[in-house]
Amino acid sequence: MRTGEGVDPRIQAAVQNWAPRMIAQGVDYNDVVRATAVIRRWEEWLDAWVATGDMHAELAREAEARGRRITAGEAWVRAALCYHFAKFVWTVDPVRYRATTERAVQALLCAHRHLDPTARRLEVPFEGSTLFANLRRPREIPRPPVVLLIPGLDSTKEEFFHWENTFLVRGMATVSVDGPGQGETGFHTTIRPDYEVAVRALLDFLSASEEVDLDRVGAVGVSLGGYYAPRAAAFEPRIRAVAAIGGPYNFGAAWERLPGLTRETFQYHAGAVDAAEARRRAQELDLGPVLPRVRQPFLVVFGQQDALFPWQDAERVAREAPRGEFVLYPEGNHVCNNIPYKYRPLVADWMADQLGANGGSGA
Repeated sequence: MRTGEGVDPRIQAAVQNWAPRMIAQGVDYNDVVRATAVIRRWEEWLDAWVATGDMHAELAREAEARGRRITAGEAWVRAALCYHFAKFVWTVDPVRYRATTERAVQALLCAHRHLDPTARRLEVPFEGSTLFANLRRPREIPRPPVVLLIPGLDSTKEEFFHWENTFLVRGMATVSVDGPGQGETGFHTTIRPDYEVAVRALLDFLSASEEVDLDRVGAVGVSLGGYYAPRAAAFEPRIRAVAAIGGPYNFGAAWERLPGLTRETFQYHAGAVDAAEARRRAQELDLGPVLPRVRQPFLVVFGQQDALFPWQDAERVAREAPRGEFVLYPEGNHVCNNIPYKYRPLVADWMADQLGANGGSGA
């Protein structure tokens, strides 16, 4: 991995802050090493990762030509992840950012075609535009409970294939959503504090079908999604249980702790004209006023080594919510991505119990 003299500090920051997350989400460690070894300037980050994604896409096409459906699907997942991480905090060129986002979307759709015939792309009417999401369902379970998987500032639904599987094997459907300012939906929307409006539109859309049981809805948010999920639960009674992993109490209060790339990314997705406006907008993402309204069972999971948000703020979130539960991993980093084998089954088992999924705690 690129470190040392002459290397753009933004590259070093990206590797230091996000390499564990990339690996936890399914990027091969060797790809992280190879892709980051060839770049010295931040402007080169996208090209290196697009090239890595193209390599996996070519492997997928070769497997398709040989009729190797599983091999092709797995390669498409890797391609989607590489395209996603090519641009996740890279805002140098909006045109190339959008083009790479679209490649990630298409690669994951190819993966779904091979690996999960239940997967369905959702295009939800939303305030004169469209909200995009992916629905996946456990096979042979009619009308399963459903968990909304809510990304953070720089994550999108294309990052969540393996995270979704954690819930699917426990009998829960998943809907990974790009909300305002996120992924595809972010092409025509910006970050807003009232994320519940997007969740309401999504649940209304799902109510038109019998694919999932809307009497058993959960919401799980990661990072900034750890603000969005409880915020939505405070105003949307159809959410019966909520979990936040690595989320803030007040995003703006942590502004000075955030990596420079994170602040730049927030400014971009918030549609702010400058850093000062971005910071003001970040202050609006405040759970304090709404936590007393979060009356659902609420699991707060946090890593004590989180460099973005102080763990005491997560403890405060759980304490101020009427039914909050707090789990702190002393060794965990941001979103506990260095210990996914601990937090993921914990959250999925807890959610299965809350929603009465088949088998409960994965049994």
